[in-house]
Amino acid sequence: MTTTSPLGNSGLTIAPLVLGGNVFGWTADRAASFAVLDAFVAGGGTMIDTADLYSAWAPGHTGGESERMIGDWLRASGRRDDVLIATKVGMLPGDGGTGLAPARVAAAVDASLARLGTDRIDLYYAHCDDPAVPLADMLGAFDRLVRVGKVRAIGASNFTGPRLEEAAGVAAAHGLTPFSVVQPHYNLLERAEFETDLLPVVAERRLGVLPYYGLAAGFLTGKYRRTDDLVGARGAGAARYLDARGLAVLGALDMVAARHVANPARIALAWLMAKPGVAAPIASATSADQVADLIAAMTIALTADDIAALDAAGA
Repeated sequence: MTTTSPLGNSGLTIAPLVLGGNVFGWTADRAASFAVLDAFVAGGGTMIDTADLYSAWAPGHTGGESERMIGDWLRASGRRDDVLIATKVGMLPGDGGTGLAPARVAAAVDASLARLGTDRIDLYYAHCDDPAVPLADMLGAFDRLVRVGKVRAIGASNFTGPRLEEAAGVAAAHGLTPFSVVQPHYNLLERAEFETDLLPVVAERRLGVLPYYGLAAGFLTGKYRRTDDLVGARGAGAARYLDARGLAVLGALDMVAARHVANPARIALAWLMAKPGVAAPIASATSADQVADLIAAMTIALTADDIAALDAAGA
């Protein structure tokens, strides 16, 4: 049985792994998407992460493909009350303008709700900061969504520590719903920004942390160890980590994985789950077999020696 824990001060409770939805309707078709979602929930997973942007980058796509696929699955499975849905606004222009303009936030949430086929979004993120919009206006737009019940909690993705601190002050001063969750880029190979810039604010404000790219574009699965391995879309993303430091981290992952009779992906995710402030890493899958790996990470308890070895390899 998977244990669940409070997500910062959001009022939500989640399992220690979040399923990334960026692949749904893109590299995972309907059958694959449904299989992944079924396997994730069957394995004890509770939160699915998506965005209105996914997958506007693919040829012929306009955004909303992932939300629509998740909505189709929610209707077909009848599992809406068994999962938490997180989605985002801010990177896809549309009705109401661009970025986090209040009119854009108001229009985007209704479009996301329609694609998801639901009456509420459990966690709604500002997908990235928008310096053009005063924080009081930005937070006011999100606060209105919470007050009318369209959104339960709000989060910030890709914000700096100082901006998060500033947003907390503005929310308190104006009596607005504060950000309670942060979604940063954080993994064994991408550590400096979170550990130096964000962690002090996270600790001070008791924010829940749900890092994305927990497997460093697939590099931490151990699949990419030679330049010959760098094939396909995932291979291209992993290429930047194929250097002496990346290989040292893979070596440490191999060593710890052998101790736990696991594989590198499971250990990389377990390392994130063990880090201060982190509620759950986000990871995506395109098959039920890959989901089994992700689910297994939730049951691995790393020792202090394991964590020290992994920390040192990526320092």
